[in-house]
Amino acid sequence: MTHPLATTLGVGFEGKEPAAAVASLARTAEAGGAGTAWIANHLFQRDPSVQAACLLGATGQLNAALMAVSPYTVHPVQAAMAAASLDEHFPGRVVLSLGAGAPGDLAAAGVEATRPLPTLAESMKIARALFAGETVAHEGEVFRVRGRALETGARPVPIVLAATGPKMLALAGREADGVLLSGATSTGFVEWSLGQVAEAEGARRIRRIGLVFAAVDADPVRAYDRLRPVLAFILRGPHHKRNLELGGAALDQQAVWDAIAAGDWAGAARLVPDEVVARHSVSGTPAQVRARLAEYRAAGLDEIVLAGISGEDQLAALLAAAGDAP
Repeated sequence: MTHPLATTLGVGFEGKEPAAAVASLARTAEAGGAGTAWIANHLFQRDPSVQAACLLGATGQLNAALMAVSPYTVHPVQAAMAAASLDEHFPGRVVLSLGAGAPGDLAAAGVEATRPLPTLAESMKIARALFAGETVAHEGEVFRVRGRALETGARPVPIVLAATGPKMLALAGREADGVLLSGATSTGFVEWSLGQVAEAEGARRIRRIGLVFAAVDADPVRAYDRLRPVLAFILRGPHHKRNLELGGAALDQQAVWDAIAAGDWAGAARLVPDEVVARHSVSGTPAQVRARLAEYRAAGLDEIVLAGISGEDQLAALLAAAGDAP
């Protein structure tokens, strides 16, 4: 069994997977060489702890990462409980990833995400103390935990911080076991982000993990077309301006934003040129997929998490292509 922060290839589960599909998808991922399943925590979709229990039970080696649990909707004690309980059932196969959460999801649930830096810093501190088996006495700016320990006792669950901006990336470098970069990042943005982490981590070195949207097809246009809608949705945001600049491809973010706001998803996808797909994903023919994986690794990622995968056949094909990558 490989430690969950020592794997080099993961797969992303988005929360859309129905119960009947989870076990088969997990077995396909394991058979294809994936080390960890990164299970999204999107509000109004499937609960990642439940999905993790199902896929861990269906496989013998595949690890599971709860990604990324938000302290705005799940108290850090509850998040640590879930990860520790899973680790008690499936020792050494669980990762807890913490993050602020998707702004759209939080807004839809009426949740206000205030003071993100102290909220995430305290969440990691509380979870780490609980995983160490300590009786926690935490009096923070955001959370207070007094005189309690986990009934599971100490559990060796690593903590990964989902981070984007400079301050959160620096926090990951100082305090986390790993950093998780979000999908649709260009290799240039990966390098910039990991530079922020490196400046903060000092002598220690945390694990570098990145979600990378992926699609494979003998016809590269068909592979690109699979990813245009999701790239349109993500890259339309103004906070991706630096990501696009560092990637070197042009995208009319406002036009894409307006198309999606009007419900014109087909029009939004058409606004995403091939160059954007090529520079913000791993996609194309098997040879192109292998080349792009090598570029993301060269940018500094220790683990690439293949994300945005549509269906079991596509998952198997991507893992087969990735298995031949350097």
